[in-house]
Amino acid sequence: MSVLVYTESENGKFKKAAFEAASYAKGIADKMDTNVTAVSVNAEDTSDLGKYGVSKVLKVNNDKLQKFNADAYADVIAQAAKNEDAKVVVIGQTANDRYLAPILAVNLEAGYAPNAVALPESTSPFQVKRNAFTNKAFNITEISTDVKIVGLAKNAYGLKENATDAQEESFEPNLSEEDFSINIESVDKATDKITIADAEIVVSGGRGLKGPENWEMIENLAEVLGAATACSKPVSDMGWRPHSEHVGQTGKPVAANLYIAVGISGAIQHLAGINASKTKVVINNDPEAPFFKAADYGVVGDAFEVVPKLTEKLKEFKANNA
Repeated sequence: MSVLVYTESENGKFKKAAFEAASYAKGIADKMDTNVTAVSVNAEDTSDLGKYGVSKVLKVNNDKLQKFNADAYADVIAQAAKNEDAKVVVIGQTANDRYLAPILAVNLEAGYAPNAVALPESTSPFQVKRNAFTNKAFNITEISTDVKIVGLAKNAYGLKENATDAQEESFEPNLSEEDFSINIESVDKATDKITIADAEIVVSGGRGLKGPENWEMIENLAEVLGAATACSKPVSDMGWRPHSEHVGQTGKPVAANLYIAVGISGAIQHLAGINASKTKVVINNDPEAPFFKAADYGVVGDAFEVVPKLTEKLKEFKANNA
């Protein structure tokens, strides 16, 4: 018996969320006095998983799984869990993970606790702390089913190296035509160098920028910080930025370590989507903007003056500390 972790990859490379999920799974395994087994799908090199406490890697290489398919991926993970007699399955909370999780729960007849933010309070009974009410509160959820699935909230646990000699093993699940009943014809992706889902830092702009022609200063600040760019719903609705950059309750959720909002007033729907971010910085010329009540740091000033100066100072700091 082991703790199973699904380690998500894209274009053959593991996402940061995969290593965080592996770190978290190792923490649970230590509490249960067992080991961690990872299942990977079409990952080119799985050796890095051993750094984060994985003892065995089930490598799945299947051309049919080159494009993400929730039914098929959930079936793969379920078969891996049964093969390993895993009673706890850890997944991340990426868009793909959230899609496959309910299907996986049905396949394993398992209870599912998403948005976990810490190791289980107890493993018998199995109780885990989770975000609730759009990240404004926590609750303790008890999973009483034989198999338990935990979804780890992004950036909640961090990467914890725990070097282990990971053994690789080829795993060939039995996939049926039903697994591919949904045909994926094409996948459109945002072209940013850093995606919102994987970013540690996000720089986001709102209507205060006055028009798409002023977006360069957001991109310049993001570049010096190694950040992804994002926007509020009105900005994407007006066509200033692609909908793939829209963050908020009705857009993409953000759980970055640093979220910088420029010219965003802070509507409740926007705050609900970025509330899980650890540090929130707001730059706005309206001192009464609602965002200031939710911010960790706030700058009252004209974004067209503040942001270029901030970018320049950060460039100088990086140059002097290279």
